[in-house]
Amino acid sequence: LIDVRKTKSAKAVDLFLQIKPKSDFELGWALRALARGIEPDPSVEQKTGIEIEVLRDLMERMKSSKFGAILFGMGVTMTRGKHLNSEAVLALARDMNRHGRWVAKPMRGHGNVTGADNVVTWSTGYPFGVNLGRGYPRFNPGEFTTTDLLARGEADAALIIASDPMSNFCQAARDHMRKIPMVVLDPKLSETAKVAAVAFTTATYGINVPGTVYRMDDIPLPLRPAFESPYKSDLEILTAILQGIRRRQLGN
Repeated sequence: LIDVRKTKSAKAVDLFLQIKPKSDFELGWALRALARGIEPDPSVEQKTGIEIEVLRDLMERMKSSKFGAILFGMGVTMTRGKHLNSEAVLALARDMNRHGRWVAKPMRGHGNVTGADNVVTWSTGYPFGVNLGRGYPRFNPGEFTTTDLLARGEADAALIIASDPMSNFCQAARDHMRKIPMVVLDPKLSETAKVAAVAFTTATYGINVPGTVYRMDDIPLPLRPAFESPYKSDLEILTAILQGIRRRQLGN
């Protein structure tokens, strides 16, 4: 496990490396060098906070694997570097295929993130970073992606559904979120829900209400509820909000 802080997951892993914040790219490139048999620049130790000897030991473990998986989260994709960090991870996975079978997959948070990506893709033709402000979809990562809009201070309100950006987005985005009204729909009390103007506790799909979720490998799974919940589903709440907006538009 590689992270900027010691999380609960750190207790369950064989090796935990606590790196300095904003050093994901440097670490990824150093591991790429080791994967290709190239000695990393000594400055890597100062930038990442990890000794090269420790990285060398990690790489030897990785090379000895027959099938390896690199699972990366929003700490990599939503902080400084963003797509460059992702490029470093994907390039590392490609380099590791010289030594064995390796894959890289983004870790999905709660709330059926892969399902949302699939729906946006077949609805608009784009997987994320879609702007519908002109009545048709426009795709431009870095301009229309959520963390960038918030970091630039462009959004004056936010509707957050089954996500916790206050725990994952960059500092500039989090600071702006505290300044604007937010509505949050989530089955649990998240850090984002704590600072929201309005927070709805919702039923959980697949546990309290029926629905279809997508696995991380994009396989749809229809789920039936195990027991009822006193809370409404996301669909019911969003439908009620939409109906209220339309009534106001019609002046009723």
